Amino acid sequence: MAGEIKNKIINEAKRIEEDSLYSSKGHFVTADFWTNFHLWIGVPTAILSAIAGASALSQFDNHNIIAGILAIVVTALTAVTTFLNPNEKANSHRNAGNKYNSLRNKARIFREIDCCGGDSDQELTTQLKELAKQRNKLNQNCPQTSKRFYKKARKGIEEGEAKYKVDGGEEI
Repeated sequence: MAGEIKNKIINEAKRIEEDSLYSSKGHFVTADFWTNFHLWIGVPTAILSAIAGASALSQFDNHNIIAGILAIVVTALTAVTTFLNPNEKANSHRNAGNKYNSLRNKARIFREIDCCGGDSDQELTTQLKELAKQRNKLNQNCPQTSKRFYKKARKGIEEGEAKYKVDGGEEI
């Protein structure tokens, strides 16, 4: 009976570890998207803004039309960037990914080391409940990732992106 309880504790720790792996990877994929989005919008905005400024200072009338069109495009891109705030979203998802990674590491150490020590099943159960509580808190407080990014994260994990050499996989 005692061995059965320890096996259940270890299995639940594995679930927390797996949940944390998929969540962290999903947040990192989402952070990469928003970082790239910020660049895709920010760089053209800066370039078009410079062109609009140079065109506005030109002497020819048709340059004023070009400057006006570019100013409208720059305004639209700036509005999109301000509204979506991709840099903040990227940071938020990167922080969430790091928090899930931390929980994953704690769960792995608990499963691999703490469960092999002399702690009683009651002590191990208390520690496991604390890990589960941390996971639940992260699930409630972290931003959500889209299904598309989750699938991309899952594919990366299945291709070995999250395995360590010591575990017989590729190093991250």
